[in-house]
Parts: sequence; C-alpha cells; structure tokens
Amino acid sequence: MAFPLFPFHLMISHTHDIGSWDLACEFNNMDHHTELNGTDRLIVRRGQPFTVSLSLRSGSYQPGTHQLCITADTGKQPMEEYGTRAVFGLSDVIDNTHWSAVVTSPPADTITLSICSAPDAPIGRYILTLDSQIQFELILLFNPWCPRDAVYMDSKDKLEEYVLAQDGIIYRGDAKYPVPLPWYFGQFEDSILDICLRILDVNPKYQRNPGKDCSGRRNPVYVTRVLSAMVNSNDRDNGVLVGCWKNSFEDGISPMSWKGSVNILRNWNSTSCMSVRYGQCWVFAAVACTVSRALGIPCRVVTNYLSAHDTNTNLVIERYYDEKGQLLNSTRDMIWNYHCWVESWMTRPDLKAGFDGWQASDPTPQEKSEGVYCCGPVPLQAIKEGELTLKYDAPFVFAEVNADLETYLKYKDGSMKRLYDKSKVGQKISTKSVGSDQREDITHLYKYAEGSDEEREVFQKANHQNKLLKQQDNTGLHITIKVSAEMRKGCDFDVFALVTNSTSVDKKCRLVFASRAVAYDGTIGQECGFKDLLNVELPPGGERKVPLRLNYSKYCNAITQDNLIRLGALLIDYSTRDAILDMRTIVLENPEICIRILGEPKVNRRLAAEVTLQNPLSEPLEACCFSIEGANLTGNKIPTRVEPGQEVKAKIYFTPTHCGVRKLLVDFNSDKLGHVKGFRNVIIGK
Repeated sequence: MAFPLFPFHLMISHTHDIGSWDLACEFNNMDHHTELNGTDRLIVRRGQPFTVSLSLRSGSYQPGTHQLCITADTGKQPMEEYGTRAVFGLSDVIDNTHWSAVVTSPPADTITLSICSAPDAPIGRYILTLDSQIQFELILLFNPWCPRDAVYMDSKDKLEEYVLAQDGIIYRGDAKYPVPLPWYFGQFEDSILDICLRILDVNPKYQRNPGKDCSGRRNPVYVTRVLSAMVNSNDRDNGVLVGCWKNSFEDGISPMSWKGSVNILRNWNSTSCMSVRYGQCWVFAAVACTVSRALGIPCRVVTNYLSAHDTNTNLVIERYYDEKGQLLNSTRDMIWNYHCWVESWMTRPDLKAGFDGWQASDPTPQEKSEGVYCCGPVPLQAIKEGELTLKYDAPFVFAEVNADLETYLKYKDGSMKRLYDKSKVGQKISTKSVGSDQREDITHLYKYAEGSDEEREVFQKANHQNKLLKQQDNTGLHITIKVSAEMRKGCDFDVFALVTNSTSVDKKCRLVFASRAVAYDGTIGQECGFKDLLNVELPPGGERKVPLRLNYSKYCNAITQDNLIRLGALLIDYSTRDAILDMRTIVLENPEICIRILGEPKVNRRLAAEVTLQNPLSEPLEACCFSIEGANLTGNKIPTRVEPGQEVKAKIYFTPTHCGVRKLLVDFNSDKLGHVKGFRNVIIGK
C-alpha cells in the first residue's frame, strides 16, 4: 500500500479539530514484520515509516494558527539530550535519519500521516503526543531490515532464521557425536515481548538511572550486555534463571525438562521477577536468544565442544592426574564437554574498523565482567585475530576456543612429568543452518586452522606461546581409545585402548584404563569401569588392544541426564617414566521417539500425533509421561508405565493456530531414562 506525498504543511486551527485517529495496527505491523506479536496494538521497527490516520471534526483543512507538533517520549525521564525525547513537526519529505512526519493524503476530512522514527532511536515503549493533548502508545524495536540500523542484515533467508524463526536446534552431546536438541524460542507468543521489555526495566542500571539506561537502549551493544547479565541471577538482580549444575533439582525444575523459553519467561514474570530454577548453559543461551529476537536483534545459539573455562586469564588450562589416571582437583580451570552461548549481529562503531558482524555474548554465569556476571559482546573477528584488548571480555572467549591444555602426571613421590595429551580446546563450533535442520560448523569464524601460519601469528599477537611449540616430542609410544559403533543406554558394551610401540626397543609399561561418569561442564562423577595392567609388554613395532567392559548395571546409577562417560587411557613407560594420555567422551544413545501425524494439519483444526518409544532397558520405567510443545501447538501430558523391552504408544492432541512449517517437540520423561527428546517438522495448512 503506497500513499502519494503532498508537499504542504498541515495547519489545524484548534487542537480539538482532531476528532479521532486510527493507528492502522494490522497494516503497520505487517509492514514492520511484527504481525506475529498480534495486531491489536502498534508495534513498529525503528528507521521505517508507519501510518496514522486523523479524522477532523471541522471536515476539511483550514489555515490555522500553528503547525502540528509531535513529541515522542520513552522511559521515565524523557530528555532530548538523552535521545529519549524527540520533538518534531511536519516536513515535505520523510527524513529517515531522525524522527520526522509528512502528510501522505490529499486534502479531505481524514489526514494520513507517515511518521518515521530515527534509525538509532532507543527501543522500548513510546508515547506519541500530538499538539500536547492527543496521545497514543507504540512499541519500537530494532530493525534488521533497515540499512541505517546497527543490526541491519542484508539477507532475507537469514532474517527469517535469526529474527523470525520461533523454533530451532541447539547442539549438545560431544564433538564426535553432536546431539540436536529441538527448542521453541517463542519470541512472538502472547506476553513475551512485554516480558522482554520488563527484563530491561528490572535491570540494575535502569533502577539506578532510568534516563541514562533508556538512552543506552539505542545501542544493541549495550542492550546485549544488559541481557547477558539479566538472563542469569548470580548478581541477585532479579535475573531470569538460577544456574544449577548438581544432579538434584528438588526445589526447582531440571534444566533437561525445558523444551522452550516461553514457560521460563512467563514463570519469571508471574512471580514478580523471582528467578526461575533451574538453568544450565543451553537454557541460558536459548532464553537470551528469545529475548534478542523479540527485541529485533538477529541472534543464534552456538555450541563450542571441549570449551575451556579459564579462571585465571593465563590462557592455559592445567590438568593433573595421579598414577591411577584420576583427575586431581588442584585448579578451578575446567574443560566443559560443550558450552553454549549466543551470537548477535550488529555493527561495532565503538571499535576500530573490521569488527562488525557476529558478536559473542554469554549469559551463563561463569566469571564477572566489570563487577557483574556477564560476558560480551565481543566480535568473533577479534577472537579469530587474537585482538584481546577489544571490548568486551575477549580474553575469556579467546580461551574458551583456544586455550592451551597442559596435562601433568603426579607420581606418588610428589614429582611431576608433563603428559603428551592429544586433546584440543575449541572443536566443532556448531549452530543450526539457515533454513534447514542441518548442523553448520562455524569453527572457522573463531579460529584459523589448527597448525596454520595464521594461527601461529594469532597466538603471537595474543602474547601467548603457540600451542604447537609446547607439545612434547612423541615418546614413540602411542595410545588411542576406540569405541563400539553403537553405545545405547541400557546395553553392555566394550571400549578399547589400542597401544603401539613404534620404537626399536622392547617397552614395558603400565596401562591404566578408566571410565567415569561426567557432567557436560566437566565435573567428574562415579566410576563406571576400571582396569590397571601393571605389566604391558610391547616388542618393537608391537601393538596391543585392551578391552574395557562397560556394564549397564554399573553405569546406570552413575551417569547424569547428560548421558556422558569420560574414558581415559594412561600409558606409563617404566624405563623413561614418560607418560601419554588419551581421553574420549562418549554419549550413550537414548531410544528414538517415533512421531506420526494423524490427519491433515490445518490451522485451528484439532490434530492427533501418535508417539511411540521402546524401553531399551532390562527393567521397567516408572513415573513416565509424554509431553509436547511447539510453535503455536499445545498438548497434554499422558502418564504411562513401560515394561522392559516393551513399546509404548500414545496419542497426543493439539490444535495449530498458525500456518507454515512448525516443529512438534516431544519429550518422554521417566525415572530411568530421564528426558528423551524428539521432534518432527509439521507443515500446517491454512
């Protein structure tokens, strides 16, 4: 819909000549890509015109005594110098660099105004006042469709994925076995936008100085940093989520129970901003992604496998083992099996040129930044180039993907020997692909190829010795862990340590082959299987394959809901006291949930899904239920009991309320299997 421009000033003889107005919410919201928020109120994006119709009681234009004056206010203390108040009149043409308005209709008893906000206006709730008396409200969001906006993204497909998509996939598991977790972001669900704006208003910076905080909301860097702090509650700031990395969640909800962000945000809002229990890294990241997309910042969740948590900022993670291969807790530094954070798309005018684009920020509370538990945003390009002085928190993120791993063997007599350790930090950094459910590897955005000249230069720039130079010369002994093709939860299976001697002399060694349950954040749990061979003899060129049996009866009560077991094989050469270590984390596979849609999916038509799962265990599953969640899909929980080896089948009913491709998220929960996730894409017709 287009309106011709008429280059004249509107003169109204008396304010009361304006009898009524029409905000054209349906047209404007559609035009501004906010119609999914509903069309009952005006929600627009900055730097883009919207239309308002005014009806005059007088019936036609009359030369008057003043020109129409418009004031746009946001926040508690709107001030022009803060940019939270704009005062403007009518122009001949729209000026898309600041607030402006033009008449777009011919003389009549109804006047159509086109009003455009500044492309750098603070986001949030606004009151627009016409001639000091007539007022209406609107919500202003970031505008990634506007070339003058700092979050502009020049790709329709990417805008669909990173701003408009309400569901997605987050990766968990292990670098060798990434596990897709479907997630419902739900940024356009009822009440979610209001909750996101409330998060901004609850943040301590707003409480201390509302005017300055609202002024900061013009800048996506500022807003992203506030969100990084407010999604967690470690600063006792009424943040959204409490983190918990224990096995017990009696006084809250297990992080594995969540299927989406909507219930988390609504729970926080309905309890007067009481922090929701509990979250772990993927939950923190997913909620931050929901809020960012709701406010108009393109955002995605990323997963970094073998992610370093460097507590002393020396860019080195030190690990110490005893002669039985047990990890000694002598440092707070950790290697997380995986860690999730978010990337947001924006320019960085606060930095030197070359650092626009994706910025990493991390709402999971790990270390303080400027006195607050938050992290980022920091440009991915800064991490890749080793520019550790750039804002914000570049050394911490750099260490997450690049830290050196120094592993030591501590003998009984107190002496220590450096271990040859093949582990590499920062592997297979992953996110959901644009427009598909495939995994996209974005490691190249964070680091140059391992061992390349560019990587060596980056480490020198970061004032950090190249990891390749620190590796010991190989001792001539080699050890590699091999695993079975299928490692299903409930089964007994073997893993293997393959030991070879490439030297020209006989070797007599000690082999320690251990397995322990491990949480995804690297916390070591109970033993699942152990073997200590004191006399492993290897002739020149010799090879030996040593099995370790992992029995369900032993690991079933040891593993966490992460389904992870850490394998470690330590080989000690008696003649030289040299030692080499290989480590590997395995993911036990859950049974698959089969999902079958019964009937033709159409909007507002009740539909059934048949869900099926087979119990792979030799014991019954108790306290079981299926539940579903998805974009505009609703379901109910069905309690059930599953006998050993038996298949359970259930029907779940739901009513889609929007057309298009939607993910039907299914969760099966039980006492023995924990949460088993599955999903299916459903095309909802009109």
